[in-house]
Parts: sequence; C-alpha cells; structure tokens
Amino acid sequence: MSVSLRRIWSLGRAEMMLFWRNRTAVFTALLLPVATVGFYASVSPAEGLMSTNAFMLTGVLGFLLLFVVYYNLVSAYVARREELVLKRLRAGESRDGEILAATAVPAVVVTIGQSVIAVAVGALLLDLPVPVNALVLLVGVLGGIVVFTLLAAASTAFTRNVEFAQISTMPVLLVCMVGSGALVPLEVLPDQVAQVARFVPLTPVVELIRLGWLGSPDGTFGQSVVPLAILVAWIVLGTYALRRWFRWEPRR
Repeated sequence: MSVSLRRIWSLGRAEMMLFWRNRTAVFTALLLPVATVGFYASVSPAEGLMSTNAFMLTGVLGFLLLFVVYYNLVSAYVARREELVLKRLRAGESRDGEILAATAVPAVVVTIGQSVIAVAVGALLLDLPVPVNALVLLVGVLGGIVVFTLLAAASTAFTRNVEFAQISTMPVLLVCMVGSGALVPLEVLPDQVAQVARFVPLTPVVELIRLGWLGSPDGTFGQSVVPLAILVAWIVLGTYALRRWFRWEPRR
C-alpha cells in the first residue's frame, strides 16, 4: 500500500506542476466556481438572507465537482492519452488505478481546499452554522469526487481531443447544473421532474452536503440513506463505464 501511495504522490506532483502551468485549467478550477457566487447573488431574493447564503455555498460546492473535477479531468485524461503519456506510464511499474488517481490529484486537492474555505466563509462571514454532521458532509464531498472522477474517465471515450471536451462534457454539465438542486431548488420543479432529478449524479451529493451542513443533528443519518444509496449506485455505474470504455491510447 505504501508503495502505491508513493507512486501516486510522485506522479501527482508532476500533475500539479502541469496544472499550475495551464492557465485555462487554473481559471476553470479557481475562478469559475467563485464567479457563480455573483450569479447566485443576482438571481436570489434579498429576503431570507440566511437561507440564500446556505443555498449559495452548498451549490458552489456542487459546482466545484462539476468544473474542478469533471471538466478539468476530462481534458487532463484526454491530453495525457493523446500525448501517449498514459501508454508510457502503463508500460512501467504503475498500476492502472495509480495512474488515474495521480492524474486526479490536482483536482482533488483544489476541490477539498476550496470546500474547506467555503465552510469557513459560511461560518465566519455569512453567519451560517458550523456543519451539524461533518461526517455526512465529508462523505458527500468525497463521494462526489469519486463519482465525477469516474465519469470524467468514462467521458474520454467520446472525446477525441482536448478542444472537443468543451462539447462532450456539456450534457453532463447542463443536466447536473439544472437538475441537481445546486442551481434551482428541486422543490420548485414539478413533482415528477423532481423525482427523476434525484437520480442525476450530482443530486445525492448536494443533498448529502446540505444535510451534513444544515440538517437536523438528530435525523441526518436517517435522511442520508437514500442519497447515499444513489451515490453508491453511481460509483458502481461509473466504475463499470471506466472499465468498459476507457482507452489508454489514441484510436488510430
């Protein structure tokens, strides 16, 4: 296990260097999620400031998974594949999972770091309570990272090059933005639409984050069973899709 972690960390450090040199990736990861705060402020009603701030920050955590993890990783995996980096790494001692995990290191580090900052900002500056159940909140964030890493890897199967990632990722981004409750509360949607939306991959993540941060301390675990089950189902489905369709070298 220690050897595996050393390999991931060694490859991950190289990925971090490449990440900071990529201005587009840095903008998408650091500035785009923050820019959504201004969007929330422009569309949210002035009354009910507490609930508005809570909805905003928990939604921003969901946007981190979409843009920092999913979108950036689709581009990163495709770039490494087309440059034959994945093929060369696979010919060495590193295992498949180690290579994929190492490529995801920058996205994971940035997502966790910005999530911690968001919780701190909510508690210190926006008068939001500290998370009532940090474990449920953590499970939501980490589970979301796993799901969208797997979906990013699977999405490379129909992404020919880095430029095409802007198009190939659009269906997942749009469905998750509109149907997860991160941008539009599910309560305002028609009942049948809301029921279907609960199976969107980002929806259980947002629900777990909001339960862990703002839910009732006595009922958090009971309320988290259904979204957790849906999240696990997406992890299983994403793992299958990765093994079935992920390619380690360009299609000739």
